[in-house]
Amino acid sequence: MTAGGGTSGAEPSSGAGTAAPGDADSLPLDDSNDASLPPEVQDGPRHLRPPRTVGDYARALLHRLRAQAPLAAVLGVVVIAFVRIGLQHWRDGTTILGIALLLAAVLRVALPDRTAGLLAVRPRRTDVVTYAVFGLVVIALSLTITGGPLASR
Repeated sequence: MTAGGGTSGAEPSSGAGTAAPGDADSLPLDDSNDASLPPEVQDGPRHLRPPRTVGDYARALLHRLRAQAPLAAVLGVVVIAFVRIGLQHWRDGTTILGIALLLAAVLRVALPDRTAGLLAVRPRRTDVVTYAVFGLVVIALSLTITGGPLASR
């Protein structure tokens, strides 16, 4: 020790664990420093997996489509409603829109969260109440419009 409490001149002045600027260039770039790894990991690349085939991509696409089948059913009813509206049967079309919302509520009650797809936006109770209330309101409005089937004249 020196008089100032420091270290002697034979010891390095840099902190423990730090390397000099040129030391990074001397590190091996291959896996030769993996002696501490188990033998099964040392044998080959660690991130190698078999290449994906067309069948793998087709199965993934089918899985994604199947996961959104409830939403597709509701959207199919909505398309039918818009076709009816486009054919000048707007009361029927808006009633069918309300039925589509009620279908969404029924599917949300019947299906678990994993298979409800994009119908599961909020907690189950909130989704069901929202879909059902909006569906009933749309149906009530479409049936009570002046000149509609439930209008009183």
